This record gives sequence, C-alpha cells and structure tokens, in this order.
Amino acid sequence: MKKRIKINGIIMVLAFILVLFFREIFFRQNNPGWPENFLRIIGLAVILLGQLIRVSARGYKAEHSKNSQALIEGGPYQVVRNPMYLGILLIGLGVVLILFNWWVVLFFLLIFSSRYLPLILNEEKKLRGMFPGLYEAYCRRVPRLLPRFSALIKVSPREYLPVKPAWFKKEINSIIPLLVLILLFFLWRR
Repeated sequence: MKKRIKINGIIMVLAFILVLFFREIFFRQNNPGWPENFLRIIGLAVILLGQLIRVSARGYKAEHSKNSQALIEGGPYQVVRNPMYLGILLIGLGVVLILFNWWVVLFFLLIFSSRYLPLILNEEKKLRGMFPGLYEAYCRRVPRLLPRFSALIKVSPREYLPVKPAWFKKEINSIIPLLVLILLFFLWRR
C-alpha cells in the first residue's frame, strides 16, 4: 500500500474518532426545514461533482499517459493541473455541508491544505524535471487547483470532463464507502 494512502487513512480514522467524541461540537443541529434540506442537496451535488471529476481525471490520465511518460494537458487537466485533488476537495466540502457546522469548513480546508499542498508542490517539482519548459508553459496556462470560469465556458463540459463507464471501476472502492459512511452518519444523527 502506498505511503500516501496509509497517511490519508490514519487522518480519516483520527478525524472520525474526534468527531465521535465531540459530536455536539462538530455536527449541525438537525433542524427540519428548507435551509437544512438545501445544504444537504448542495452537499450531495458537490460530492457527486467531486467524484465525477476524480473519475474523469483518473480515467483520462490512465488512457493518455502510460506510466506517466506524457504530460497530460487535455480532459480535466485543461482546466486545472490537479483535478484529482480538486475532486477530493469537493467531496470533503460536500460532506461538511451535509453533516457539520459551518466552521468545520475552515477546519477541513486547513487539514486539506496541510496535507495536499506539499504533495502538489512535490509532484510539480517532479513534472518540471520530467518535462522542462513544457510544464512551465502548462503552468502559465492552467491554474493549480481551482478552474477559471472563463476556461469552463470556452469549451463543452464533455471536453473537459469526459467520462467512460469503465473508468468508474477504479473509483468504485471510494464511491461506495463514502456514500455508506454519509448514510450511516445521517441515520445515526436522527
């Protein structure tokens, strides 16, 4: 198992334990009504978008760069340089919107930044070495993590967010547990 996956697993288990022991602090009060339902719907939509971005990025990269020997500049990589990390960010934000108090967004962003920014910078350093000049030009055109609105409206979403059914197979191990975990948390709070 990759070291990165182990570290992420440890962080998730520690976060789960922390939330379990201090649930009154972290969880939003279950106030029935349209604001609560609206946040849940938006949260679910953000999770699904994040998962779609991850599926697209992973599948596109697998098809267009065997063993990372080519710089990927198409598909989701034409609007952000790190679409898989963007997907993780959106999934996390969606979970927070569904279950937690608003201030947990800040806590999540702090943890996300401290965990993923060093990984992103390390990957960029490797890519600069592998693709000198070419990667620098790519960095000038494409933002690191958050897409520019102008880039999103220039081309069809099918072009920057391609998805094939076969690509979901590689992500199914993260999709199902995430949805089950959210459902269990949601039912547990009732």
